[in-house]
Formats: sequence, C-alpha cells, structure tokens
Amino acid sequence: MSGDTLPPFAEGIFTGDGTITELVGSLCTACGAQHFPARTHCPDDMTETETVSLGGSGTLYSATVIRTKPPFGLPAPYAVGYVDLDAHPLRIFMLLDPAHTEDFRIGMPLDLRSGALGVGLGGEPCIRPYFTPALKD
Repeated sequence: MSGDTLPPFAEGIFTGDGTITELVGSLCTACGAQHFPARTHCPDDMTETETVSLGGSGTLYSATVIRTKPPFGLPAPYAVGYVDLDAHPLRIFMLLDPAHTEDFRIGMPLDLRSGALGVGLGGEPCIRPYFTPALKD
C-alpha cells in the first residue's frame, strides 16, 4: 500500500514524504518556550505562538517495548520512547520504528521517518511519524 495517498493520523504534527520527515511544534514569541505538539497559545503566559519545525533527529532517552494488544492497528509488539530532539531543547514521547523494536538502546541517535502504520481514529489506514535508528555514516 502506497503511503503517498494516505492521510496523516493527525494534521499539524509532522511534515514529510517518508524519507525526510520533520516534526511541527510551536514557539512562544514572548517567553521562548517550545511545545510539541504545536499549541496556538503558550500555556505559561497565554501569548500566541508561531509554528516552527522541530527537525527530524534526536537521541533516545528512554524506551520500552509493549507486548499487549496494540491500539490503532499498530503491529505487536511495538515500542515507544522519550526522545531528546537535536534541533530544540525538547524531550518528546514518540512511537519507535516497529522494524527495530528490539534494537533500541539508550543514547542512540535517531532519525524521524513517516510511513503507512496502523489506522486513524476512524479506522482508516494512515501515515504516522516514528523514530528509527540513525544510519551510520
């Protein structure tokens, strides 16, 4: 199934074509706080925010493999983890590449990808972002 024709699981979370993918967040123009997912107003001072790219790479802070029945048609088992983004001072909770469930190690560099993975809230196939081990140079 081609990922090019599928909708994203949620609007405004990421951009990309599968190979080059970036997360979308927000920046408070008053206090400089950054948020993911993007917010229209800063929760700290209620100032309107601007949309910013958060990049597509990071370092794995923590991860776990979940072996119970997954939600949203995800493969079983699946992995999730906290990722420290390289381009911004944010630690986010994200899905990890199902093809590498057992390969994740704390401190490893990660790249963001997107692809056909699971279903959306309405049960339709969709595109999701996930972090995968970074390619070695």
